[in-house]
Amino acid sequence: MADSLRSRPEIRKLPPDVVNRIAAGEVVERPAAAVKELVENALDAGARRISISIEAGGLKRIIIEDDGCGMSADDLLIALERHATSKLVPDAGGRVDLLNIHTMGFRGEALPSIASVSRCSISSRAAGEDAAEVFVEAGRMEGPRPAAFTGRGETGTRIEVRDLFYATPARLKFMKGERAESMAVTDTVKRLAMANPHVAFSLENNGRNSLRYGAEAEGASGQLARLGAIMGRDFRENALEIDAEREGVRLSGFAGLPTLNRGNAQMQFLFVNGRPVKDRMLNGVIRAAYQDFLARDRHPLAALFVDLDPEYVDVNVHPAKTEVRFRDAGNVRGLMIGALRHALAAAGHRASTTVANYALGKVKIEEATSPNLWSVPSAPERRASPSSYYRQPVGPDLDQPLPPSGMETPPPHMHGLSEAPPPIYRHDAAPSARVEPDAGAMHGTQPDFPLGVARAQLHETYVIAQTADGIVIVDQHAAHERLVYEDMKRQMAAGGVKRQALLIPDVVELSEDEAARVLERAEELAELGLEIEPFGSGAICVRATPALFGEMDAMGLIRDLADDFAEYDAGLAIKERFEEVMGNMACRGSVRAGRRLNGEEMNALLRQMEATPHSGQCNHGRPTYVELKLADIERLFGRRG
Repeated sequence: MADSLRSRPEIRKLPPDVVNRIAAGEVVERPAAAVKELVENALDAGARRISISIEAGGLKRIIIEDDGCGMSADDLLIALERHATSKLVPDAGGRVDLLNIHTMGFRGEALPSIASVSRCSISSRAAGEDAAEVFVEAGRMEGPRPAAFTGRGETGTRIEVRDLFYATPARLKFMKGERAESMAVTDTVKRLAMANPHVAFSLENNGRNSLRYGAEAEGASGQLARLGAIMGRDFRENALEIDAEREGVRLSGFAGLPTLNRGNAQMQFLFVNGRPVKDRMLNGVIRAAYQDFLARDRHPLAALFVDLDPEYVDVNVHPAKTEVRFRDAGNVRGLMIGALRHALAAAGHRASTTVANYALGKVKIEEATSPNLWSVPSAPERRASPSSYYRQPVGPDLDQPLPPSGMETPPPHMHGLSEAPPPIYRHDAAPSARVEPDAGAMHGTQPDFPLGVARAQLHETYVIAQTADGIVIVDQHAAHERLVYEDMKRQMAAGGVKRQALLIPDVVELSEDEAARVLERAEELAELGLEIEPFGSGAICVRATPALFGEMDAMGLIRDLADDFAEYDAGLAIKERFEEVMGNMACRGSVRAGRRLNGEEMNALLRQMEATPHSGQCNHGRPTYVELKLADIERLFGRRG
């Protein structure tokens, strides 16, 4: 009876200021989001110089100045109303096409949302108009009124946001520390700067210059210069240009060599029609393209730009516009994987310069910490600094002889160049290098090979070759392992994958969605030797597996594939399993460290490396060779400044 008498809830229309604060919670969840929205407005206004200043991580103050087209006094009033924008123009029938968006912003929510939860002032001047300014405090507006414009150019806009979220104290409780919020703002500005290399950006944090990027030239060279300024000089020097097109979708940008890699995927960026986005597909695409070259816990560096007709991508699927949805995601994914693999194949045997720089850096560090080679330190000095890598031919005390061994173990600070500590050479030790005759000198010619001509083999593991302008040091085992692996891949592609039928088929139970995703790729999996078929609702029957795998856990593989198809839209598990098996076979079948090679064998190895794609790194992304330029070697010995 009491329930029947309970009053029916009344539906009410919320006041405008409450609506704006609710919208602010969706669009502006932290200071970095406010900076993103305001900078995007500046870019849409045609700005070529954008200055950002923040205090206390952006919670105390955000100032953004640009030299865009500016706004009139009337425009300032309209801009602060919800869903007011200059970026969507109705057609003759009054209809607005939300699938044909060419600007960064389009909803008209950001500015009124920010103004509803802060103290905000906006001053602007348009061409042929007097400057005007308006003040907004928690949604209450004053102005517009005449102002003295102090922006970045003749026209433009200056927005100052103070005490962000002061009108919603509950939101402030969920903000992270000042350092974390500042880092988020910096990351946002970097992404926007990467997408717009023709625009100059500057960022000040608590009065100190944090970022400053000058405007770059149009085209790939300017794009690479901006990416290098943000992602580092190593990326600029070891980046492969990407430029491909398929069915109206164009992919450009740069990807790093496999030997230039990180322990996480934070240096992988995707931009769609100039908009920085975060997409799970990117991780799967890059894993698929680099799976032959890197271990699963290593990640390459890449910045990829996708450009396509706006009608084929939906940017209105996320409140902050950080996610997009492609009409034909399979075409975009295939284009990205194909373009990356083509660029990696075109790189041939090239390895990143960071390998040589690391080696030279180690030499310089140890050179600085070593004593004068020709001086004999006193006994107390030797006891005080036992880490010096040079040892006099005497024992710890002057009257004690050395141990009978011909080699001594180096100190811990020398162990960075190899997995096992390299021994220090003694004058009475047996020689460990094979010196080859200079064939080019004997015939008056010097062949110009990219990896040079073999001169020696050191410690029966490393081949030393002389190039036109330096030397190359090759790890014979890692290099030959890569050559064998690439040969196995070619043979498998030519002859197909052999299958082994299961005497008793395995039945794998999954959810209906997972089973449907795997069965949709049955033909693709059959080409890789995995034969499957439906077995009732939510179950898959495995009839055959790749013969190369031998006895295996088919159920585990199917479940891994279901996860891959759900997260990356690609069956990475079986391909990575192929990589692991063939990699192990290649390792067992390659030239081992400790095997002596003659001159012909060493030169044959070098020529094969030059002719084989991806020979600059082993199957796990480690370099197969290090190249040291003559100029760098001369600097080590003080022969060049």
